[in-house]
Amino acid sequence: MKRHCVSELPEGYELREEIDLQKDRKKAILVNGTAVALMALMLVPALLLVPVRNLTGGAFLVKMSVLIAGYVLYIIAHEATHGAVMKLFGAQKLRFGFTGLYAYAGSEQDYFDRTSYICISLAPLVVWGIVFTILCIAAPVSWFWVFYFLQIGNVSGAAGDLYVFLKTLRCPRGLLVRDTGVNMNMYWK
Repeated sequence: MKRHCVSELPEGYELREEIDLQKDRKKAILVNGTAVALMALMLVPALLLVPVRNLTGGAFLVKMSVLIAGYVLYIIAHEATHGAVMKLFGAQKLRFGFTGLYAYAGSEQDYFDRTSYICISLAPLVVWGIVFTILCIAAPVSWFWVFYFLQIGNVSGAAGDLYVFLKTLRCPRGLLVRDTGVNMNMYWK
């Protein structure tokens, strides 16, 4: 079976790219701007299809409570999904946290291959995207906006994951990524 994760860099590998949205203001603005754009792109068509009065009608406080609690739980589930996929690909010790701006899952001692890291970066977007799509379709129309706002949070909240995914795609096949949660270091020969 192919090893997807190593605990030491092979000889000849060098740090070629570092992504740290806490320190790199330009990248952070790009990612956060993308998140806002994704929100707008998702909100406009939905407003044309489903009246927002469905959100404000009956049980509004219950819906808002479910939305707020759902979003907090979603953030935890998003990072747990990253962590589960890291473990699936062989991570030894995971680390979870919140920096004030970003929640994170990472591993300080593991280097993931390119294919594994693509899966790690996209897993929450795909898994929770499917879950929220099913909920939007299955729920009564009066609850559509609750689940759709969670979906908007899922997609826009994955802007950093999408950024890392695109960067990873542009790297050579021999890429190894060390994702500590707060930064991603990309190595290759």
